[in-house]
Amino acid sequence: MFNIKRLLIVSTGALISVTGISEVAKAGTFKPAPIYTDIGKYTTTIAGDNNLADIYFPNPSNLKAGADKLPVVLLLQGALVDKSNYSSYAKQVAGYGFVVVAPNSKLFIPGLGEALAPRTDQIDTALQKIAAENNNPSSPIAGIVDTQKVGLLGHSQGGAVGLSAIGNLCVAPALCPGSFTRPEQIKAGAFFGANLRDQNDVFFKINNDGIPIALLQGDLDGRALPGRAARTYDNIQDPPKALINIAGANHFSITNTSNPPGAIPDPIQATLPNDVAIETIARWSGLFLRASILNNKDAFNYVYFTGDAADPNVTVKSERVPESAPTIALLGVGITYAASLKLRKRTVGVSKK
Repeated sequence: MFNIKRLLIVSTGALISVTGISEVAKAGTFKPAPIYTDIGKYTTTIAGDNNLADIYFPNPSNLKAGADKLPVVLLLQGALVDKSNYSSYAKQVAGYGFVVVAPNSKLFIPGLGEALAPRTDQIDTALQKIAAENNNPSSPIAGIVDTQKVGLLGHSQGGAVGLSAIGNLCVAPALCPGSFTRPEQIKAGAFFGANLRDQNDVFFKINNDGIPIALLQGDLDGRALPGRAARTYDNIQDPPKALINIAGANHFSITNTSNPPGAIPDPIQATLPNDVAIETIARWSGLFLRASILNNKDAFNYVYFTGDAADPNVTVKSERVPESAPTIALLGVGITYAASLKLRKRTVGVSKK
């Protein structure tokens, strides 16, 4: 397995380099680790709905002295899961060059009372708050946020909210209070353990208008079943899109601990160590957003070409916006060779777990 993956990376990178577009594929030099290691955090109140939010942001000493402004990413929690349970994931995603906003969304739910449950209306209130923070001289993130570049992250119900938002859908009453219009600033979304269907198990078409979407899915998820993610992926109408399957991950492999307090537990135990799972989910989320929001070529190459082969815990299905004819011709041999190796790997029964 190691040799096949290594050969795949080297062969794909070499073929693309020889054809004269080496700037797209730098498999031999690109390191998919976070860009920033010094991450700040503070908690604030979102005035529009009176909910608390944790904000994570790169905090190097020279960030405000002339670095490019950072896109904002809104992390939508799973139902009944407090925002604090995503601190490790949010911090690592912030390391890829984003201001990550992780709000709680407290609602009154019949039969449950006050409970944590994300909805589409919190997207607008969170974006209003982050714009105010960016303009507030006393805010830790004053002047460093690009409020016109927004990404969505989400777990479980939060992922369903994000998918419906990108699809410009109001799925009432569970995900939407009555009406919703997708903010123009939303440029991409990456969602873990999520799908989009109604109470009758009818899956919604997601008219994403070309907004890139990634679905990250644990193959041991006993709450949001893998087959439902696959059907949701098929219902995303426009590329770019990716379905990133993570071997050994369950529904709560994104949170700091398995089955966090208050959440409905996953009946299946994850086999992928929790720290490895969080790093994997954060890496693929962060790089997908960098590729989609910032048009970063190294991140794009990792997500769509080399990352699958380099990561022993991941298998990727993806669809990109069709390249121009010359690019297709140049890349065709390398992509065909990569596909043949993947087919051979599956045929001989080599496991990625």
